[in-house]
Amino acid sequence: MNRLLEGYRRFRAETWPEARARFEELAASGQRPHTLVIACSDSRVDPAVIFGAGPGELFVIRNVANLVPPFAPDGAYHGTSAALEFGVRVLQVSQILVMGHAMCGGVTALLNGAPPEARDFVPAWMRIAAEARRRVLECTPVELAQEACELEAVRLSLANLRTFPWVAEAEAAGSLQLHGAHFAVATGRLMVLGADGAFAQA
Repeated sequence: MNRLLEGYRRFRAETWPEARARFEELAASGQRPHTLVIACSDSRVDPAVIFGAGPGELFVIRNVANLVPPFAPDGAYHGTSAALEFGVRVLQVSQILVMGHAMCGGVTALLNGAPPEARDFVPAWMRIAAEARRRVLECTPVELAQEACELEAVRLSLANLRTFPWVAEAEAAGSLQLHGAHFAVATGRLMVLGADGAFAQA
C-alpha cells in the first residue's frame, strides 16, 4: 500500500495541477469516451499508456486474455458483458478495440493447461477460446502456436462481439466500428487486424 500512496502523492503534486481542469470537466459533464478497449489484465499491457490516452478517452474492460464471451443474457454473473453493454448502449462509444498481446499467460493456459494455483476459474474462462485453440493446433507448428493463438483469440472475440444484437445493429448502422490489434511487449510494436483478416504492422 505504501508504494500506491507514494504514487498518489506524486500524482497530486506533479500531475493534478495540470490535469485538474480536465477532471473537473469530467466530473461536471460525465464521461464521453470515444473507444471501448477490451484488453488483458496483464500488468505490462496498459491501453492508456500504449495509446497515449488521457482521462475520459477510453472505456477499458480488462480480463484474462482479453476475451469476449458470446451473448448469453441469463442469470449468471457477466462482468465483461455488463461493461460492454454499458459502453455501447449507455456511453455510445464509436469504436471497440480488442487488443491481444505477446506472452499472454491466459493463452499459455489455454494451450498447455492452467497452473495448479489457478484452476478454480481460469480453465472455465479460457474455454471461451477453445475454438481458437483448435483452429491453431490444426495447422500451426507447436513453436508458433502461442502467438498464433493470441491472434486467433482476438478474431474469436470480435466474432463473439457480433453475437450481441445491439453491437451487430450499431455496426450495421455505421455508428460503431470493431477493430483488433496485438501488442508486442518486448518491442512495443502494435499489429492491427485488417479487412483481409490478417494482422499488419501499425
